[in-house]
Amino acid sequence: MTPAGIREVAAHAGVSVGTVSNFLNHPDRLSEAMARRVTDAIEAVGFVPSNAARQLRMGVSSVIGYLASDIGNPHFGEIATSVQVRASQLGLSVFIADAQEDPHREDAYLDTFAQHHVRGLLVASHHPVEDRLALLRRRGTPSVLVGQRATSTEQPSVSVDEFSGGRQAIEHLVEVGCRAIAFVGGPAQIVQVAARRAGADAAALAHGVELREVVVAERSVAAGRAAGAIIAGMTPEERPDGVFAVNDLLALGVLQELVGQGIRVPQDVALIGYDDTEFAEASLIPLSSVSRRHRDAGEIVVDALFETMEQRSPAELHRELEPILVVRQSTRGFLRD
Repeated sequence: MTPAGIREVAAHAGVSVGTVSNFLNHPDRLSEAMARRVTDAIEAVGFVPSNAARQLRMGVSSVIGYLASDIGNPHFGEIATSVQVRASQLGLSVFIADAQEDPHREDAYLDTFAQHHVRGLLVASHHPVEDRLALLRRRGTPSVLVGQRATSTEQPSVSVDEFSGGRQAIEHLVEVGCRAIAFVGGPAQIVQVAARRAGADAAALAHGVELREVVVAERSVAAGRAAGAIIAGMTPEERPDGVFAVNDLLALGVLQELVGQGIRVPQDVALIGYDDTEFAEASLIPLSSVSRRHRDAGEIVVDALFETMEQRSPAELHRELEPILVVRQSTRGFLRD
């Protein structure tokens, strides 16, 4: 069945197509009685106005896109929620897409957003994406890179100082008494992972502690359990007494495996994650974590995009937020022999 169009509405209401068009685009030009007449006709024929078509005619869209690297990670879900709240306050709607950490899906979604003429883009990527965003910018779609500091002087970005976050995690483990620490994470090609590892390395070197590596291909609970099994399989002499997992999902998997194999957290092994998701706090053993959560994160990134869309330079082209160490039970009760 073909959807009803503007002509069907006009015929049912007994008015001209121009009158219906005015109702959709300039309702203030119609009398109350005429507006009611058109409204009744729209309901009767089941007409659904095309906002996209109207926005193309007017040359402006009220829709922005948010491309998340992995919406299954609670961190990105929290950002999406705060982005929608701030966008709504500015009269904008948000289309959300999940790249699932796949650069090909990421490219496809960027194409889709461009084809639908969104007004701007928020892109949270783990991959080099600035060249692609530059191409979209030249074609008229501005963007803000989220979670990764841009290198271009033309690309606004809002990121977190991941080096500082990695350094804080190791320094905390050293402070509670750890001397042999495992770094659980990967792959190194991920910009944020590499920065956290660099910060961890710097802190370990500064404090003279050993930093071991347990590399995993994914940053998921399942991958964390696999890493936890490796650690649990070591002899007590070989086993690290501290673990820094590059995100909370990994840390929760490590926690499950260690506890399941009779290794006490934090008495035997102190454990810290990264992101400070709600799952970290709600865990049976509340998880210490480096927080990237900022109450005004959605406001910051949406405002930066809004200023760019309005062709104003953001107050800070590359805004970098400082991560915050959150100490909970998974490290607080470590007992060093």
